[in-house]
Amino acid sequence: MHRPPPDDFSLKETSPHLGGGKVTGDKLTSTYDLVEQMQYLYVRVVKAKDLPSKDVTGSCDPYVEVKLGNYKGTTPHFEKKTNPEWNRVFAFSKDRMQASMLEVIVKDKDFVKDDFIGRVLFDLNEVPKRVPPDSPLAPQWYRLEDRKGDKVKGELMLAVWMGTQADEAFPDAWHSDAAAVSGSDGLANMRSKVYLSPKLWYLRVNVIEAQDLQPTDRGRYPEVFVKAILGNQALRTRISQIKSINPMWNEDLMFVAAEPFEEPLILSVEDRVGNNKDEVLGRCAIPLQYVERRFDHKIMNSRWFNLEKHVVVDGDQKKKETKFASRIHLRICLEGGYHVLDESTHYSSDLRPTEKRLWKPSIGVLELGILNAQGLLPMKTKDGRGTTDAYCVAKYGQKWIRTRTIIDSSIPKWNEQYTWEVYDPCTVITIGVFDNCHLHGGDKAGGGTKDSRIGKVRIRLSTLETDRVYTHSYPLLVLHPTGVKKMGEIHLAVRFTCSSLLNMMHMYSQPLLPKMHYLHPLTINQLDSLRHQATQIVSMRLSRAEPPLRKEVVEYMLDVGSHMWSMRRSKANFFRIMGVLSGLIAVGKWFDQICNWKNSITTVLIHILFFILVMYPELILPTIFLYLFLIGVWYFRWRPRQPPHMDTRLSHADSAHPDELDEEFDTFPTSQHSDVVRMRYDRLRSIAGRIQTVVGDLATQGERLQSLLSWRDPRATALFVLFCLVAAIVLYVTPFQVVALLTGFYVLRHPRFRHKLPSVPLNFFRRLPARTDCML
Repeated sequence: MHRPPPDDFSLKETSPHLGGGKVTGDKLTSTYDLVEQMQYLYVRVVKAKDLPSKDVTGSCDPYVEVKLGNYKGTTPHFEKKTNPEWNRVFAFSKDRMQASMLEVIVKDKDFVKDDFIGRVLFDLNEVPKRVPPDSPLAPQWYRLEDRKGDKVKGELMLAVWMGTQADEAFPDAWHSDAAAVSGSDGLANMRSKVYLSPKLWYLRVNVIEAQDLQPTDRGRYPEVFVKAILGNQALRTRISQIKSINPMWNEDLMFVAAEPFEEPLILSVEDRVGNNKDEVLGRCAIPLQYVERRFDHKIMNSRWFNLEKHVVVDGDQKKKETKFASRIHLRICLEGGYHVLDESTHYSSDLRPTEKRLWKPSIGVLELGILNAQGLLPMKTKDGRGTTDAYCVAKYGQKWIRTRTIIDSSIPKWNEQYTWEVYDPCTVITIGVFDNCHLHGGDKAGGGTKDSRIGKVRIRLSTLETDRVYTHSYPLLVLHPTGVKKMGEIHLAVRFTCSSLLNMMHMYSQPLLPKMHYLHPLTINQLDSLRHQATQIVSMRLSRAEPPLRKEVVEYMLDVGSHMWSMRRSKANFFRIMGVLSGLIAVGKWFDQICNWKNSITTVLIHILFFILVMYPELILPTIFLYLFLIGVWYFRWRPRQPPHMDTRLSHADSAHPDELDEEFDTFPTSQHSDVVRMRYDRLRSIAGRIQTVVGDLATQGERLQSLLSWRDPRATALFVLFCLVAAIVLYVTPFQVVALLTGFYVLRHPRFRHKLPSVPLNFFRRLPARTDCML
């Protein structure tokens, strides 16, 4: 029986104060309705004019300081400019306000001490409130005052208002908790952003043949192959069977390419002239911008490409000239009818083909509210104490989102809401929580240059009821070499809204992947290699964004490395199979109890039911489907009311041996000592030996079935053939219902008429020969 997870690792339903409490049924009236409202004081510093100069040159180096209690934000300074323009927004959380007056000060940058130019004061009780979709508040000119309240030369254009995190100024604003962050890079690394994965294509290169190759040694038969390189991907064909200057291959090479296409496809024809020694016979570069695109299974036109050979013509000066060498015959196309798999197929968030014209209409909208986290463990050390600078990343389809980073908090509150279009309900959204280690200059942060993973959550959309708001606190579980560890909890609000119930129901009858995956399927090895290349391209492109979504974050979200061997996962999958088969095993045990008359009344009722079904066979299928219908209706009362989440018991994470976890976290290739590797190798051999025995037993049973008519054992085959003849005659003259009743009553006979020895058919089957005698 499956044990429930510990309370500490369980999912908890919550009742947050969403959307300011404006609730009408399950739907909320506000457009930002899946998060709790957070009040902010916004200050937009636009520009200044007519600022006084402090030196004889008639210019100053102005900047603005926005001060509220102990919190202070500053704009960049401009050198020698009396009419500067900043257009910066500052946001102060209302929860942290410790003053009743806002002070906006204009200063002149100086080497020793910055000079005071003037200031503008605001009473917070007089600040207006703004709620989107109201238009933005128009900034106004304010006359600067000195510290005594007298007017001075210069004016400052400002807009000050109270708003929420739904304000369009919120994502790019400087936040009051960023005061501890140094430098513009640190500030950029803590802002919320939306990213888009690059558009990925499969590139199919069909290498057909080459002509007029010119090997250096004309006295031998060339062993020619083609090497193709696209970025970091390199593939090669087999050596041509035709060992001449006109070789043929007709072999497909598959690559992953991303728009915009930055690198050409490089093809080189090479001759294997010795061990680990290849001679380039010709090379060509093909820009992908001009490659044809295919959306279905039609055959594309092939083309001849000229190969160029670089020949050294002057040995002393090392000059090179390009010399025409030969031609190569190719069929190249960008496949738009496939979906480029960059995620594990079990957790795919997008199943659409590359070509947008092949997309079906969306079936609904997914809304995610990232509210807060609770009890996050310290991830690094700063000034002698543990600290965490947490942010969230969510991925669904091609859209990635990143929340702002909350500085130095174990209970961060984000309250950010995001929306995705849904094209298939059988998809998964992944939400990860990370510790930002790039706010204080990378290595100085104490956590290294990689952002640390705190945990992640997966939610399958098909398990959600439509138009219902799910508010739950999910445990953040991470597997360490020391065992499973709870890093905290994340509080989410999720709603899946269906725009067309008919379209969504129709999706359940459609193939999971685009039709090209079934018309021209790729091999398992190709899919594994292409998925690895796709994840590398996505992580590289997103790491070049500003601020970057770093490689370690992308790889954790995409489950890179989940295919590696793990003893823990193998055990978990074995017990999952046993869980699936447990229903059949339970039915077998129940039938055995019926046959052995453990409950006489039940056995008699089964006899009566069996008699009715045999006499009226047209009732068999209706009875089965009615039974399944009644079971489904009965279980509706106990249907799951919350989304599935990470299960430590199912994953065998709470009972894994330390050495098994150490093996799971080992690098590839291994970095362990030879004695440890030998011990693990021997353990793997013993497990493989047991699997080998089971597979051999299955093969033996299949070969015994084949030997029934093979005359490998002439006496056994003669007996079986004779039995088949007698059975054919008996079944011909006897009504089928009589045979079925007699067989059924014989199987259900009372234990008084049974004996414990194996039955005659089983004895006969076990005596049949198999090919085990021929095994070495």
